[in-house]
Amino acid sequence: MIFPSRFAGFALACATLVLCACTQAPTRQAEIAVMAADQPFAIDGRLSARRGSEGAAANFTWIHEVGRDRIDFASPFGQVYARIDGTADRIRVERPGGDTDAYPDWNSLMLALLGAPVPIDDLAFWIRGAARAGSAASIERDAQGRVLVLRQQAWEIVYTYPDDTPGALPSRVVLRRPDALPVEVRIVVDRWNDAQALP
Repeated sequence: MIFPSRFAGFALACATLVLCACTQAPTRQAEIAVMAADQPFAIDGRLSARRGSEGAAANFTWIHEVGRDRIDFASPFGQVYARIDGTADRIRVERPGGDTDAYPDWNSLMLALLGAPVPIDDLAFWIRGAARAGSAASIERDAQGRVLVLRQQAWEIVYTYPDDTPGALPSRVVLRRPDALPVEVRIVVDRWNDAQALP
């Protein structure tokens, strides 16, 4: 009479382990898929960046392809004052009148333009609520499964969505990094456009 009781306990423990594996695997697979994803996109929006007591703001249009980005920064009146064309090994800025500058990386460029080291190569993932593959990340999700808070590369990224639609893309993104001079970047996405091919 003792043996069946022990066997039942063992069977119950095995069933519990199987159930846990079944419920955890899809979540882990989903996070891996999110981290691996990189897809073209095009957005219009507004951005403000602050580092310590210094800050700047701009309207922007951003076209992202895998391995290449083009970002136009414009004044509130729509005048483009910097057109950025960047790849992994070349970042070039064209200004009104035809003047051009080159920068070694996105951080130094954004520090020069906005006063804050905004990591555009990482932001191409973060803006969509995705972690970038290759470094550890933690993710908090809402009831619809959308990313609410993402932490990666010493940054914390907080997301707001336009409604409760599952799979909706973010409408507001706030990035913070607690350096000696804390960095905060606020992005409002006015429009998610169809992906466009860069010339």
